[in-house]
Amino acid sequence: MKHLRIFLALAFCTLLPACGSSINQDNFDKIQSGMEEMEVINILGEPANTSSMDAGVASVTSSVWEDEEAVISIQFLNGKVQMKNFTRQEK
Repeated sequence: MKHLRIFLALAFCTLLPACGSSINQDNFDKIQSGMEEMEVINILGEPANTSSMDAGVASVTSSVWEDEEAVISIQFLNGKVQMKNFTRQEK
C-alpha cells in the first residue's frame, strides 16, 4: 500500500506541469511557417481571439493566445502559418 501511495504521488507530480499553460516560449518555438492551423491548435489549444477576412482567393486569419505571462499571435494565410509573434506580459 505504501508503494502505491508513492507511485501515485510521483505520477501526480509528473503530470502537474502538463496541466500548466501551453502559452510559453517552448510551444511558440514549435510553431513553424507553413504549419496548418489545426496543428497550431493542437499545440496551443483554442485561441482566445480570432478574426478572419476572406478576399476570394485568399483567406487571412489572425489568432491570439494569451495568459497572465505571455501573448502569442499568429497570422494564417489560407490556413497556414504566415507570421507569428511572442510577447511576455509585464507584471
